[in-house]
Amino acid sequence: MRIGFDISGGDFAPDYCLDGVILAAKELPKNVKLVLIGDAEKAREYFTKKNADHTQYEFIHTTEVIEMGEHPTKAFSQKPNSSIFLGFKLLKEEQLDAFVSAGNTGAMLVGSMFTVKAIPGVIRPCITTIVPKESGGFSIMLDVGTNADCKPDVLYQFGILGSICAQEVYKIDNPKVGLLNIGEEPEKGNLVSQAAHALMKDSKDFNFVGNIEGRDLFTGKADVIVCEGFVGNVVLKASEAFYEMVKKRNRSDDYFDKFNYELYGGTPVLGVNSNVIVGHGISSALAFKNMLLLAKDMIDARLNDKIKQIFQ
Repeated sequence: MRIGFDISGGDFAPDYCLDGVILAAKELPKNVKLVLIGDAEKAREYFTKKNADHTQYEFIHTTEVIEMGEHPTKAFSQKPNSSIFLGFKLLKEEQLDAFVSAGNTGAMLVGSMFTVKAIPGVIRPCITTIVPKESGGFSIMLDVGTNADCKPDVLYQFGILGSICAQEVYKIDNPKVGLLNIGEEPEKGNLVSQAAHALMKDSKDFNFVGNIEGRDLFTGKADVIVCEGFVGNVVLKASEAFYEMVKKRNRSDDYFDKFNYELYGGTPVLGVNSNVIVGHGISSALAFKNMLLLAKDMIDARLNDKIKQIFQ
């Protein structure tokens, strides 16, 4: 098993990336090889300073980086030696089983769509986020930013993708799929929501439990929460802001602590032909460790093979 890791990605690269590698190496099994893509000389120097053995890793050396503020499509095509481009190149050539980065999110999505490409039959790949349940455990919500506008058939497919991910990666048995709306009744919401509900209500592809409202997000009424990327991103950012306010007020609570993104690392890009994990730009060492562990879990679950089977 080979996991590629962009050690140039993120606001605090490469230090936090490499600290995450050191943490992950303590928990990953011996059959996992971490392939570090970035400035190999700096990485080896950092590992030496930290008294960490760098000989257990493979290095792909480059100093070229797609910066956070660059236009994703232009930068991806104009920087063929960048860490993100090389990661996707290796992924496409099947020299990697997964690729992880907290670099330019747009470039990661461009690489996902145009290098490894969407699984045949998937209209729009998407990204997810973890939603903690007050009763314990968590739900996943999708999409949270890739697709601001969605047609009903796209939302239906999100139900399929989210259900497979919840079951195979997060081990949620027969996950309940809910459509995020402004009311529980089928006729509520905009035309897209109404049409999506009509498609989903008799689905044999997943366990649809109907519309859920914003107040149901954290109750566990649904294990998979389906919405357009615009709505999902607003919910995600509002939840992150709420968690930050709780921490600024020096409040500690077992439930609210679960909103710490570091505990979950990054998010998989669902619906593409390989395992891609995108991380938050401000990721800490703990977040990077959990991204690498998530990549291992995705490979073990053979998530993409199971998505392909469904869409075939």
